[in-house]
Amino acid sequence: MARAGLTRVLEPGDPRSGQWLRRLGPVALFQRLRGEGPSLPGATAGRMAGLRSRARDARPELDLAAARRAGARFVCPGDSEWPAQLDDLGDARPLGLWVRGTPSLRFWALRSVALVGARACTDYGAHAAGLFGAGLAEQGWVVVSGGAYGIDGAAHRAALGAGGATVAVLACGVDSPYPRGHTQLIARIAEQGLVVSELPPGDHPTPSRFVRRNRVIAALTRGTVVVEAAHRSGALSTARAALRLGRAVMGVPGPVTSSLSAGVHELLRGEGHLVADAGDVVELVGGIGELAPAKSGPVLPRDLLPERLIRVLEAVPAGAGGTLELIARAAAGSIDETVGNLYELLALGYVERGGENWKLTRQALSGGFPTCGDPVAKVPSCPDHAP
Repeated sequence: MARAGLTRVLEPGDPRSGQWLRRLGPVALFQRLRGEGPSLPGATAGRMAGLRSRARDARPELDLAAARRAGARFVCPGDSEWPAQLDDLGDARPLGLWVRGTPSLRFWALRSVALVGARACTDYGAHAAGLFGAGLAEQGWVVVSGGAYGIDGAAHRAALGAGGATVAVLACGVDSPYPRGHTQLIARIAEQGLVVSELPPGDHPTPSRFVRRNRVIAALTRGTVVVEAAHRSGALSTARAALRLGRAVMGVPGPVTSSLSAGVHELLRGEGHLVADAGDVVELVGGIGELAPAKSGPVLPRDLLPERLIRVLEAVPAGAGGTLELIARAAAGSIDETVGNLYELLALGYVERGGENWKLTRQALSGGFPTCGDPVAKVPSCPDHAP
């Protein structure tokens, strides 16, 4: 009850408040702020007056009742549902969390990744956030974001659309969604996932609360992915908080001509890791053996041929073809060796024989390897052929 009351009195993420809480405990601190004792260490008379005014107006029993009506609960440090990784914040640890939704926050946070970025994102950024959100959800990871416009909303929607799990960490009360345009989205998140806040029901957001909220997103998750961010972006504060906590920090590269890529690129020049898909993220934050699949171009049939056959195949002129002697000379092989290789290529469907000439088949011409003319004649239009 005292912790619930303190969420109405103390601003989130204030280390001085955390020191008072650690030294006095929640009950004694709440009583002290209600005027039952001397001023707190380091607090000016003006600040004490402001805190005591808030404390006198605090009605934690009413806040808890309002939370129950909204389908929410209050989770304290030490509760079975409390995510222990939030303790890494030290004196900036939340007093408690108001949680709306049925799943266990503790268990969901064990396998979670933050996806954050610009509110005024580009189409590219929204598309990338959607790919990452859906990809992570399909691999069994919980997508955590701030419920805002832009990248946050795209990440939440993608996770929900993939039938996955997502958590929105708000800078306002869990029963008063902000922004208003995301009321339906946040309501859906509360039905399928979780909505979390340090602030009591009905409380409103402020610019500083958005910034302080970001440390909770960083601490709650195994890593933070920044999709789009300008040099002055709140999303970068989440990344910086994650770095301080020793979490993995990742960035999605964007066009060098976009100001919304500038912050991400600066992050990647420092301690951030470049990621191109959900597999890259899982490789960084997952367990041993959770590796991203190897990336490569398509494997063409020619790639599977032994080197001796490739050498002869490249020596066969396009168009009308060439004689055995011409091909052997271009392949730097003997007549006997070349004829054996040509018959292997004939059996595989790469070449065909017409009288004294050998030429490429349609299969070979459409097989994805260059046929730039007679290699002996060194066609000038093909710079890849060395003289």
